[in-house]
Amino acid sequence: MWDYTDKTKDHFLNPRNVGFIDDFDGIGEVGSLACGDALKLTFKLDENERIADAKFQTFGCASAIASSSALTEMIKGLTLDEAAKVTNEDIADYLGGLPKEKMHCSVMGRDAMEKAIAYYRGEAEKKIDGEIVCECFGVTDKQIERAVKENGLVTIDEVTDYVKAGGGCGHCHDKIQFIIDDVLGNTPKAAKKPEALTNIQKIKMIDATLDREIKPALNQDGGDIELVDVDGNRVLVKLRGTCASCSKSEITLKHYVESKLKELVSQELVVEEV
Repeated sequence: MWDYTDKTKDHFLNPRNVGFIDDFDGIGEVGSLACGDALKLTFKLDENERIADAKFQTFGCASAIASSSALTEMIKGLTLDEAAKVTNEDIADYLGGLPKEKMHCSVMGRDAMEKAIAYYRGEAEKKIDGEIVCECFGVTDKQIERAVKENGLVTIDEVTDYVKAGGGCGHCHDKIQFIIDDVLGNTPKAAKKPEALTNIQKIKMIDATLDREIKPALNQDGGDIELVDVDGNRVLVKLRGTCASCSKSEITLKHYVESKLKELVSQELVVEEV
């Protein structure tokens, strides 16, 4: 059981401002169900362009819900410039502190606020900023750099606590360490040989890669793919939609699905349709 403060427990058990503002001025969505946490934040401005109301919808743990509740309370009455200055540390402090393993929940709130403000100001939504370092959770090098700089992080475990990177298969640990060393000006440590994936880690990475990289591409043409099972290095899938009846389905499986999984998970994987 996490050691939550009374204020965190209160905001989890009695969350403020749950819901959705239909005529919102700003909206920001972060996270994903695949990663375990997702937050949708909406706000409404008054005639003086101060935040008159803010509501949230969160799928996640107690810390995620409490952080979202706290954020909506904190930004009411603020201008957008003032709200933009609210940091994840401010959210955690408002709750009397969060367990270090749950700091990523406060980061999620900060990111949702930034997106909502950008929406109101008509700023184009940023595409992925930087290169994906953690395939399990889709975290980029820029996100890791920012977390290290803003929060004085010095270890891989601390990075995982703040942005989840490194919390899955562990294959990105060397890259995370390199980023930490680069930001802090340390001499990079010699890279370790990555350990073999466990079956659970392998399944998790395959599932995440399908959701993030492969399914969106197939969905554009009315197709889809379902992970049925993973047997050693055999990835058993079922094609859905237009892919199921397509004469080029075998090409799709081998030249796209299998090549992507080999690139992002393991070169030893073989994809088979069942």
